[in-house]
Amino acid sequence: MPRHVLSHPLVNARLSNLRLATTSAKDFREGIHDISFILGVEASRDLEEQTFDGQTPIGPFTGSIIKPRIGLTPILRAGLGMTDALLTLFPAAPVYHLGLFREKVSLQPVEYYSKLPSVPNVDICFLLDPLVATGGTAYAALTMLLDWGIPLNRIKLLVVLGSESGLRYIESSYPGLEIWVAAVDPSITHDGLISPGLGDTGDRLFHTTRE
Repeated sequence: MPRHVLSHPLVNARLSNLRLATTSAKDFREGIHDISFILGVEASRDLEEQTFDGQTPIGPFTGSIIKPRIGLTPILRAGLGMTDALLTLFPAAPVYHLGLFREKVSLQPVEYYSKLPSVPNVDICFLLDPLVATGGTAYAALTMLLDWGIPLNRIKLLVVLGSESGLRYIESSYPGLEIWVAAVDPSITHDGLISPGLGDTGDRLFHTTRE
């Protein structure tokens, strides 16, 4: 099944803390980091390994390394909150920032920045988007990666919280896409926010919430 929803007590507890309006920016950042780390571990289960012969202080052994070249593509700016966790798992991975924002009236994504090189130099992309509400921003980022030349079956979308309608929109648009999400909420508000959700993830991550 392309959509994988985590079911883990540690994830549930951290997500519950993220939902609280009283959670500080520091604790919010740490919670996003922790959940992203677990998402990255789970989404990496099927990565191909390559073996090598090594030597411990005691004797020889057969070791392994991750064979595919991994790239990280966080969607600015909230995706930055997930990046360090994935770099912990893949410290040599290049990070290709994608700048997209959602226009407030139409709720349509607008591209303003792309750090993708002219041709792909990675085998698998982890697309990092903490919140999938309407699905429009993730859809636009996926289109950018596909146009860049990464096949759909080599993209993994990692999401901290998604709405059911937003995830279904992405799944219907790109059948077969591998999605890893920590939790799914049932609905979105009229202005495109996940309900009950987390609020504006970018503002809460970077402590720019306006009264």
